[in-house]
Amino acid sequence: MAANVRVLGIVLAGGEGKRLWPLTADRAKPAVPFGGNYRLVDFVLSNMVNAGFLRICVLTQYKSHSLDRHVTQTWRMSTILGNYVTPVPAQQRLGPRWYTGSADAILQSMNLITDDKPTHIVVFGADHVYRMDPRQMLDQHIESGAGVTVAGIQVPRDQADQFGVIDAAPDGRVLQFLEKPKDPPGLPDNPEVSYASMGNYIFTTEALVEALRVDAEDPTSVHDMGGSIMPWMVEREDAWVYDFNKNEVPGSTERDRAYWRDVGTMDAYYDANMDLVSVHPIFNLYNDSWRIYTHHEQLPPAKFVDGGLAQESIVGAGSIISGSTVRGSVLSPNVMVRNGAYVENSVLMDGVIVGEGAVVRRAILDKNVSVEPGAHIGVDLELDKQRYHVSDGGVVVLGKAERALA
Repeated sequence: MAANVRVLGIVLAGGEGKRLWPLTADRAKPAVPFGGNYRLVDFVLSNMVNAGFLRICVLTQYKSHSLDRHVTQTWRMSTILGNYVTPVPAQQRLGPRWYTGSADAILQSMNLITDDKPTHIVVFGADHVYRMDPRQMLDQHIESGAGVTVAGIQVPRDQADQFGVIDAAPDGRVLQFLEKPKDPPGLPDNPEVSYASMGNYIFTTEALVEALRVDAEDPTSVHDMGGSIMPWMVEREDAWVYDFNKNEVPGSTERDRAYWRDVGTMDAYYDANMDLVSVHPIFNLYNDSWRIYTHHEQLPPAKFVDGGLAQESIVGAGSIISGSTVRGSVLSPNVMVRNGAYVENSVLMDGVIVGEGAVVRRAILDKNVSVEPGAHIGVDLELDKQRYHVSDGGVVVLGKAERALA
């Protein structure tokens, strides 16, 4: 990064995450645990920190206590160098109202920009699973002279109607920014593929401040980065796309290259966890060249006793697999699977206890869930639907501290 480039990172972490209920019944979506050790917010923060963006504000709002605590306790930077990662709650600086959208969240936190005086502002979402070197996106942004650059990932055109879609010219200038269009435009060189917006933006400071000012004065605006700010920037012919597929992350392989998952639904969240457990995973947590950072409790190693077995699985520290079998699953720290139990293709969070002889299949068990001896989860979906939450894809979900009865 050039010496005259000063970057401020803003992470939008106020999402309610209704489609991840009951995992979001007691926490903000970016605080949802993922992959055994992590929270969703750890991925965007790791990407920024690995890239050398070391002044980061995390804007929070909905049920933010566990998120605030995680960021405060985990993401401690060197204050002697002026670096920080800090949670910023909704402050009502512009009157007695909460954030009305992602653009309004930044507008109401304008003091962060005026205090830090950055030349560029990196605005990323907090609830996606991916690796990315945002320095490369910044380099393109500076070289293009754009007011804003948005990261786009290539997706099949017939699936692009699930996303915000970027219609770009061959030189990368954004022609249209469309929200979940029925007929998504293809790429200039590949009509069967579209650019889906990743919700990651880099602005020159002047461009963002001006866009927020104009947006705030528009009574018809929804005050959203994708729905309001981007279309305004496109109209000014001041928006460019960055092709995520060109991003070169140290230590990545062809198998996990350009991996990005929006885990906004329960089935997407489940599938992303399942991506981690194969011998050659689609997303590799074990890339030492671009680490994903988080807080680790001081716990003993995982233990397997009385013939306990885990295959194609992640097992967190402090867990005990006793005379039981775990297959194709992600277990967080301090999970207990007792004699005769069977766990398959499931996600078990901190403190889950699976009783003797219980069966757990295609399930997500939140923290401190207790499965009674002999209970069956994911075996009879019709019965499960009467007792628990079942996703559209047939994944059984138990919220914090629920008890599964035999």
